[in-house]
Amino acid sequence: MPLALLALAVGAFGIGTTEFVMMGLLPDVADDLHVSIPTAGHLVSAYALGVVIGAPLLAAVTARMSRRTVLIGLMVLFVVGNALSAFAPDHHWLLAARFLSGLPHGAFFGVGAVVATNMVAPERKARSVSLMFLGLTVANIAGVPVATLMGQHLGWRATFLGVSAIGVAAIASLAMLIPHDHTHASASGLRGELAALKSLPVWLALGTTVAGFGALFAAYSYITPMLTDSAGYAETSVTLLLALFGVGATIGNLLGGRLADHAMRGTLFGGLASLVAVLALFPVLMSAQWSAALGVALLGTAAFVTGSPLQLMVMEKASAAPSLASSANQAAFNLANAGGAWIGGLALAAGFGTTSPATAGAALAVLGLAVAGTAYAVDRRSIGGGRERLVASHVPEPSEALHR
Repeated sequence: MPLALLALAVGAFGIGTTEFVMMGLLPDVADDLHVSIPTAGHLVSAYALGVVIGAPLLAAVTARMSRRTVLIGLMVLFVVGNALSAFAPDHHWLLAARFLSGLPHGAFFGVGAVVATNMVAPERKARSVSLMFLGLTVANIAGVPVATLMGQHLGWRATFLGVSAIGVAAIASLAMLIPHDHTHASASGLRGELAALKSLPVWLALGTTVAGFGALFAAYSYITPMLTDSAGYAETSVTLLLALFGVGATIGNLLGGRLADHAMRGTLFGGLASLVAVLALFPVLMSAQWSAALGVALLGTAAFVTGSPLQLMVMEKASAAPSLASSANQAAFNLANAGGAWIGGLALAAGFGTTSPATAGAALAVLGLAVAGTAYAVDRRSIGGGRERLVASHVPEPSEALHR
């Protein structure tokens, strides 16, 4: 694997850290800026909104630019957004800065996935994507806990300065390690990128992402009350248990990348089926502390096995112009985050019990399997139709007619 993938992983590490660290800093931010915690929670939504808007927009605007230049530019925007967050004078300025920080997120992963797959042999494409995503999963193990502790002891502004420093390191890594070849602009330009989004298989792949990762976030958004109220853990233990989720996600990400290079569709179906099983068993797993810890790790593993095959499937369905579709898949991940949390919250508010969000997540994972199955059927029908048209268009030579 090329060393250049390390530069993409460093950028992913910074992005993953800034995305998730705000959850742990909300009380500190709310107290310092004199707002309520629910109001401070809008900072999480502002970042997610930036991702959803920025992913397709920036990918489209930069369609004719060198991929290397785009990656460096996106990371510059990331540094600016986090530095402005550190110096925001009030809540409104911080909202704007968090939105700005989220803008490059999806486009970086989308364009980065295209660059990563262009630098390796075809049989290693999924592994190259998983190595880039490794920065994101490791951020949940090390980046977020360390950044949270930094914020609690040095102030939340120091956290965003630290994240900005990671961004600067990523810019230096990208400049030194990403080669100029394999990173040329898409030959199809903006029109070709937009045309790729008209494909039904692309939208089915995006729908699988929304349903599959919506299943994860339906449960994960409410993992703290499950661990404290059902499993009996103290709140002080939750941070360590969430690191277990990061370990599981890292294992699943690497496993999914390796398996998807041999059987992309089989890995996707297997990962979604495993996610259904884990979430369906969550009420049982949360009945004891040891099994709850195991369940948190298994949740991360099952969910992130599907990450690389989903990203690769979207790119293959838009093979002529993959950058926009690849970035749109990152927007789909964040829609899954918001939608899954909302559906899990509905189950909780309806009084179905502390572990009911996991049951709702299992239903969403079943939906993801159904969408993936539909995508498979469409592909099979398309291949069959193509063969029929090929046979029908064949006009036999006179010699062939005589032999018949």
